[in-house]
Amino acid sequence: MKSNIYVYIAIMSLVTYGIRVLPLTLIRNPINNSFIQSFLYYVPYVTLAVMTFPAIVEATRSPFSGLLALAVGMTAAWNGANLFKVSTICCVVVFLVERFPF
Repeated sequence: MKSNIYVYIAIMSLVTYGIRVLPLTLIRNPINNSFIQSFLYYVPYVTLAVMTFPAIVEATRSPFSGLLALAVGMTAAWNGANLFKVSTICCVVVFLVERFPF
């Protein structure tokens, strides 16, 4: 069983290394296609959103408080609130909804 762990680690290392090195070896010229450029530009934002949104809903005691905090936070950010204000507002919303349920 112990030797299998080393095989798994080696395979994961090769896959991770391949994912990082393969684009460097295959793409040598600058990318001129605007669709691919815009796709690559938004990949970090999409990845962050995919990791963050489920955590917002599942980190609270009830999904309703997480969704309500998300909606209130998005509204506050849309209206120009900075990150500290948005996070404080979201924490207060979750606290109030879970402390005083409807």
